[in-house]
Amino acid sequence: MTIKKKALGRGLSALLESSDTDVTSNKLEVDGSKHLVGSVSNITIAQIEANPFQPRTTFEKEALVELAESIKVHGIIQPITVRKLGYDKYQLISGERRFRASKIAGLRSVPAYVRVANDQAMLEMALVENIQRENLDAIEVAISYKRLIDECNLTQEQLSDKVSKQRSTVTNYLRLLKLPTSIQLSIREGKISMGQARTLINIENFENQLKVFNSIISDDLSVREAEELVRTLKKTKAGLAKKITNLPIEYQELQDALHKHFSKKAIVTGNNKGSGKIIIPFKSNAELDLLVKKLDL
Repeated sequence: MTIKKKALGRGLSALLESSDTDVTSNKLEVDGSKHLVGSVSNITIAQIEANPFQPRTTFEKEALVELAESIKVHGIIQPITVRKLGYDKYQLISGERRFRASKIAGLRSVPAYVRVANDQAMLEMALVENIQRENLDAIEVAISYKRLIDECNLTQEQLSDKVSKQRSTVTNYLRLLKLPTSIQLSIREGKISMGQARTLINIENFENQLKVFNSIISDDLSVREAEELVRTLKKTKAGLAKKITNLPIEYQELQDALHKHFSKKAIVTGNNKGSGKIIIPFKSNAELDLLVKKLDL
């Protein structure tokens, strides 16, 4: 089996590794003498504007304040990266957390690499830098992938190569954008995982999606439990809505009795022939042991 290497992406790695794109590595003339400007330049914060291609839209205030306190004590250990737009005007390429924290810390200037980059390279650099962060939520990754495909005219296969991900992984992220806005928001807020969200994608009816989604939240269903719920509910010809809300009265009474006895929401399904299922979810071996004791097995 061939394992893909973790890569920065051709556009990003080419820009960061090429001295031709680094303005600070070129010889500049100051006071009539030529010299190398080290590896970075100190740039006034007021001269730097935000990156319009930044795929990350939320930054935790508490984490920024903690970083700002660290910067006050230790300074900026890793310089930010910018591109020059014109005379005394720069645009942020990467390092937005450090840039924001520096402003909170009251710095007037920050150390920065000055690069040459076009819009497509900017988007790719911002995307790749962000998707490698562990705390980036799945919707932010999906939106970044979608922008790179749309704005840089890439196929999913080409995008897969650029970000060193399997094509199926890229596809799964992009499919999340088909979910209702309320469910996407719950993914961003960490209320449901990407795995739980994926169980909802193949449910065609919007109302049924929301009903299963609400069950995942209220009953704290795992991915497997959510998948089992969807599979079970799809077997009825009456559809998900009837399965969830229009059970025969005797089944509803049974569900209520089971819920009261086990202190967990049970799922009862059945058909006109008298066959059906009773599902009582559990999240751990301890919960299973408790269920077994209550069953008096």
